[in-house]
Amino acid sequence: MIKPLGKKMTSKNKNTEAKILKAAKEVFIIKGLEGSRMQEIAETAGINKSLLYYYYRTKENLFDAVFKEAFFSIIPRIAKMFDADMPIFNKIEIFVNYYIDMIVLNPYLPDFIFHETNRHSEKVVLLLKDAGLNPMIIIDNFNDEIKKGNIKAIDSRQLIINIISMCIFPFVSKPVIKGLFFNNDEEEFNVFIEERKKQITDFIINAISIK
Repeated sequence: MIKPLGKKMTSKNKNTEAKILKAAKEVFIIKGLEGSRMQEIAETAGINKSLLYYYYRTKENLFDAVFKEAFFSIIPRIAKMFDADMPIFNKIEIFVNYYIDMIVLNPYLPDFIFHETNRHSEKVVLLLKDAGLNPMIIIDNFNDEIKKGNIKAIDSRQLIINIISMCIFPFVSKPVIKGLFFNNDEEEFNVFIEERKKQITDFIINAISIK
């Protein structure tokens, strides 16, 4: 966030910011970045548009804040989990659950990432880094397990991309998947997504297990 006029944040400022981010998230979920308007976000937050601009200046600044907030909710937990002393297969299960839950709460993120990657890939990289993403934490973890002989020798980058891709694809293709397999039933799709957590975990574990 851009601090209003460079002043120190007060409780009132923080409450206003929280209202704005909540409203922006609701609008972005429905309309995405391109289809959203600052006026609509201001109305949803119950404030006037000038106050919204006072806090965030541009729609892009506001979206960046919402984007970072989403990843701030999961990245520290993932880093802490991969540093923990637990079996690697448990870590994979937790990682899949964290990642899918984060997308369920922020369904606009996959489309935004794909859209912006084609236009401003450097922006996406910076946003993820600013949110604290450090892939080396996970890569080092997998590499250690390979050296110990606990999992098959595989490029850890390939493994990470495989896991993330399997998590993201149903959300990116949701309208098609929901139409083809669930007759556009939202509840059935949500059940499928919940079940997918175990399916992905089992698939990855079976693929890298040393039998």
